Amino acid sequence: MSDVEALKKEAGIAACRFVKTGMKVGLGTGSTVKHTVVELGRRMAEEGLEIVGVPTSLATEQLANKVGIPLVELSSIDGLDIVIDGADEYDPNFQLIKGGGAALLREKVVAQESAAMVVVADDRKRVSHLGAFPLPIEVTPFEHQATIRALGRLLDCRVNCRMAGDNPVVTDNGNMIADAHMGPTITNPVELESLILHVAGVVQVGLFNGMCDAVVLAGANGVETIINPHGRLN
Repeated sequence: MSDVEALKKEAGIAACRFVKTGMKVGLGTGSTVKHTVVELGRRMAEEGLEIVGVPTSLATEQLANKVGIPLVELSSIDGLDIVIDGADEYDPNFQLIKGGGAALLREKVVAQESAAMVVVADDRKRVSHLGAFPLPIEVTPFEHQATIRALGRLLDCRVNCRMAGDNPVVTDNGNMIADAHMGPTITNPVELESLILHVAGVVQVGLFNGMCDAVVLAGANGVETIINPHGRLN
């Protein structure tokens, strides 16, 4: 296991301390939070933890089934106690960029139905300004190139359709992902989110504003848990 992967595993496991028996838990997507899902499965099998989960992607659904976490439909329950998810970037105000795994729409639906959100990450994801990581925007397939051109004009930057080889990446919802290469220039993510969502053809944008309550961050000196002073876990 590489040093980076070891850090991801450490953070993913540490985030599980927020999960208690009886909770309804949103299960995020990505290379770090997969360790959280595996650890929750272990705790259920070995320690008697009792939870139900709502996955944010088909990949997470498959992993949760594999490790024995019972799953429910979000629409069948009255909200979630917590969601644990990864992030591609987070800034000093606990605003996030997500969507590197092309699951941003489902991730945001689950996050908005959760009483708290904990992000697991390694310290490469901590930034002073969002945007060095290309901003993911989920768009409808219908005339998606026209939508991407409109986004390029609006944002005044390069916006491209995310590709897998010769074909566009298709999300679990049957949509496509546009990546906006803005650079670390996002100083008002709330305003930017609103602007992007007004473009016809845009389904959702990977700016998660006012949602993150804590970050479990793994770095060279170990795992650090940073609580949002204005969040719901404070």
